[in-house]
Amino acid sequence: MNDRAGNAFLLPGQGSQYVGMGSDLADSLPTVRQIYQRADELLDMPLSEICREGPEDRLRRTENAQPAILVHSYAIWRALPEKVRQGAAVAAGHSLGEFSAYLIADAIPFDDALRIVRRRGELMAKAGREQPGTMSAVIGLEADLVADVCRETAGTVVAANYNAPGQVVISGEVEAVATAGETLRKAGARRVIPLNVSGAFHSPLMEGARQELEAMLAGTEIADPVFPVVANVSAEPVTTGPRARELLVSQLTGAVRWSDGILQIGRLGISSFLEIGPGSVLTGLLRRIDKRMRGRAVGDLEALRALAAE
Repeated sequence: MNDRAGNAFLLPGQGSQYVGMGSDLADSLPTVRQIYQRADELLDMPLSEICREGPEDRLRRTENAQPAILVHSYAIWRALPEKVRQGAAVAAGHSLGEFSAYLIADAIPFDDALRIVRRRGELMAKAGREQPGTMSAVIGLEADLVADVCRETAGTVVAANYNAPGQVVISGEVEAVATAGETLRKAGARRVIPLNVSGAFHSPLMEGARQELEAMLAGTEIADPVFPVVANVSAEPVTTGPRARELLVSQLTGAVRWSDGILQIGRLGISSFLEIGPGSVLTGLLRRIDKRMRGRAVGDLEALRALAAE
């Protein structure tokens, strides 16, 4: 893979959604409009209207936010200049975004990917109701210390997202997350920020959702991606469908090793990144991971046209 020139594509995860996302693209580009229409038909729900008009609390629901972000990312991908798409060397997606990554890498067809992430969102929301949990972002401490505190805290709490040096998200039972957060504050964390989520994602509390997702993916054909996708839980480039299926399942209860994955892409000789989808969270993390990384977010019509003009 080292001899493949081109860009790494980054696909955002839940939390990047915003009311109005994709509306400028759908209004101006027939291809994008058709993608949203197809999504509405497949899901038998007004996803395009929820993206365009909200309200925010409806869009933020896990079962809506996940398909909304996947559709937006795919719409951007399809609207990119052909030369840019042909230059894709590798992709990585954050949590939900890993499904978007396999979608753009032709491993999972659009119809299947959309149904899967809608169901994934439903399962995760259900797990959150049955076993209430939460997540908090811990800023300013080494990852190993955060993980150690989680292991030493009574109850269920784990380091769930290793986003960048000095930024780790913890996840688990509400009381355990609060206790670990207080310990981490005393240990020198600059901030411990509670996140507005519907459950303890990427923790053992998602086990029920993991089992049901595994059964669903077992009946879904996943092809070998046309370019490697760096998996969240292993931070390794995945090149086969069976391995992709295995890691997409384990991702629900496993940690997102985002920082390690970005460094792995760097070791492939790639330092240029395009984030496609709503927001620019992943682009913002790049320079915190490695100052040599160059990133660009393409999430709306203006950014898309600027890229095309160059």
